[in-house]
Amino acid sequence: MPHRLRFAPSPTGYLHVGGARTALFNWLFVKKYGGQFLLRVEDTDRARSTDDSTRAIFEGLEWLGLDWDEDVVYQGANLARHRADVAQLVEAGKAYRCFCTQAELDEQRKAAEARGEAFRYDGRCAHLPADEVTRRVAAGEPFVVRFRVREGETSWTDLVHGPITFPNKDIGEGDFIILRTDGTPIYNLAVVSDDIAMGITVVMRGDDHISNTPKQILLYEALGKPLPQFAHLPMIHGMDGKKLSKRHGATAVGDYQHMGILPQAMLNFLALLGWSPGNDIEVMTVPQMIELFSADDLSKKAAIFDTKKLEWMNGQHLALMAAAELAPLVIRGIVAAGLATEADLKAREPWLLALIELLKIRARTTDEIVRQAIPYLRDPIDYDPDAVAKQWKDREASRDILQATRAALAAAALWEAQPLEDALRGLAESRSMGAGKLFQPLRVALTGSAASPGIFDVLVMLGRDRSLERIDGAVRYITQHA
Repeated sequence: MPHRLRFAPSPTGYLHVGGARTALFNWLFVKKYGGQFLLRVEDTDRARSTDDSTRAIFEGLEWLGLDWDEDVVYQGANLARHRADVAQLVEAGKAYRCFCTQAELDEQRKAAEARGEAFRYDGRCAHLPADEVTRRVAAGEPFVVRFRVREGETSWTDLVHGPITFPNKDIGEGDFIILRTDGTPIYNLAVVSDDIAMGITVVMRGDDHISNTPKQILLYEALGKPLPQFAHLPMIHGMDGKKLSKRHGATAVGDYQHMGILPQAMLNFLALLGWSPGNDIEVMTVPQMIELFSADDLSKKAAIFDTKKLEWMNGQHLALMAAAELAPLVIRGIVAAGLATEADLKAREPWLLALIELLKIRARTTDEIVRQAIPYLRDPIDYDPDAVAKQWKDREASRDILQATRAALAAAALWEAQPLEDALRGLAESRSMGAGKLFQPLRVALTGSAASPGIFDVLVMLGRDRSLERIDGAVRYITQHA
């Protein structure tokens, strides 16, 4: 049979990075081994499920490029089948109606506590005579449907964790509920019913679902259906070793989309949270991830979500991208920041592409490229106080250096990197000073900062007139603040 895997989020919030990682591994599995990747929206929690959350999940998956192969399945639309499966189990004697009230269950729970034992339903409704069950149903008594848990144990070989066995006496609280009093299914029944109907062959999900798996296996067996393979992925923790949550910062995929993170970098980063391609390989394109992926290399250990590592990874992917590929993202950011109009940027496309090529090497996000672009797009510039304090500390000497620098640059026949470098290094030599003593004060004058790309690249990107105007402005600033 071809592999069929599914990602089944609940639309009760945004697409969490943990969910995105689960979706990615399902997607990589079918891309590597063949088959279909399916999407099921588990919207049976009517009180908390929202259209906005569903839309956010779709948008997150689409941004990441995790395309699914068939129409989206909505779990809430399958209620009739869920009930039919429950009815089949009741008819076969593998499930039964339970009329116990909440007060009766509370008494059982208190009695178990008094004995120092964990609560397990005592099964008092499991052997009610058929005529009594019929009479109580006809009388309108509320009931749930419970699944009869057989004696023995339930085992499976997990693709990640290997052999796992649960004694059936330790599964939940005894005979577990599969249908509520309002006729809606419990999670485990709905999941099994849907996975059977969708032909799912591999259930790959977070290892917080391991405790659900024995219940689901029992339901598969009771319904007479073959078991899928199960693969339980390790949890994702924050840097403090605790389960990833909002206290660790942004956990929504959409947040990172708007923080200048590239989708391919996010996929690369998520792939390494629970999988290793070996040979110390870290930076991978999506085709490379597919080629290298192996279910045998999935990790059992919890993964650590390190935002700095994600930003580093993003920087690596920025460096790999051509300026033309980055341009739409950078233009969007520049326009949003009010630095230029889209029309102006497109009219200067060769210059913009050269600027992006220059700035991307020092950036870790597209937002950083936009921030670095400010001195090339806005006049006047702001001077960083720390840079001024360090590089223009001796105001008289700094003013003298900048004036001499301006004269040397203005005399350059060609405004190109090599002639400009020759002019400034010649000036430094004539003054018997290191070239850095010229370059650093000039850098602050041109960009307002002590850090920038190579000074000659900066001069070329700014152009002759703008560069000389920046130096004049710096001289005026020093004079006024002397």
